[in-house]
Amino acid sequence: MLNPVHLRTVVEVVAAGSFAAAARNLGYTASAVSQQVSAFERAVGVELFERGAHSIRPAAAALFIAERGGELLAAFDGFEQEVQALVTGRRGRIRLGTFPTASARVVPHAVARLTHDRPDAEIRLDEAEPDDVLPLVLAGDLDVALVYAYDLVPRTWPDELTVLPLLDEALLVLLPDGHPAARHQTVRPDDLRDARWIASRDGTAGSTCLTRLCAANGFTPRITFRSNDYGVVHALVRAGVGVALVPALGYEPQDGTQARPLRGTVLRRHVSAVHRTANTNPLLRDALDAVVAACALVEGEHLTRA
Repeated sequence: MLNPVHLRTVVEVVAAGSFAAAARNLGYTASAVSQQVSAFERAVGVELFERGAHSIRPAAAALFIAERGGELLAAFDGFEQEVQALVTGRRGRIRLGTFPTASARVVPHAVARLTHDRPDAEIRLDEAEPDDVLPLVLAGDLDVALVYAYDLVPRTWPDELTVLPLLDEALLVLLPDGHPAARHQTVRPDDLRDARWIASRDGTAGSTCLTRLCAANGFTPRITFRSNDYGVVHALVRAGVGVALVPALGYEPQDGTQARPLRGTVLRRHVSAVHRTANTNPLLRDALDAVVAACALVEGEHLTRA
């Protein structure tokens, strides 16, 4: 196998015209250059230079090797720089999983910062609920994912994951304008025991949280509509067909609706970033820093950093 160090020496000898000049350019001794050229000649099976008492003359093979070798060395240098950029995070790929409300409120800020800091990096997004993205993180198909857990629906994370708390979201009661409960600054769940409710899909953490909240107050919610799209939930509430319990990231002030915190109980949804502890992607730290910075930008009355 040809040694690229020896190849570089041969190319430099042809360009410099002597072993001594090549040695000065490479920072070697003339003896080291001579030894490397001899080793390369043994590897290719042909003498590359006619050696005189005070000069050398490159053979045709040396000229050919110098021309093609220079191209190879330039390509190798470029490859080496690309690898260095990859391992230092200047280039590479980061794969981010997220859930819909974080996609709308947090992720755009994070992607903007990461794009600014690492313009040559490739950023991929995958949107799904926590139960769907966690297997992808564990399998290595995602580098980091934004996930959530409700106070009344606690969950544990696999031991292989590192969990970084990001945001605490208050749960808000979304009411149509003119609803009697909207006259107060806070709402008791018991005041809505006869209301029609709009909830997320059956079996989701949001739906389970609503059911448990109402059960703790002595009633079962009458759920008449379900949607995982908070835009649809807002539209249904605004149309006056029901009320809803929404996390702060899912709430956007709009005409026709009012949002009120719960009275007498503080319920929150907790947003975290999770990644495999063993993940060595050099862009991971930059991605986490970008997400943390993005969370600072969305802080507000009902959204606080964890």
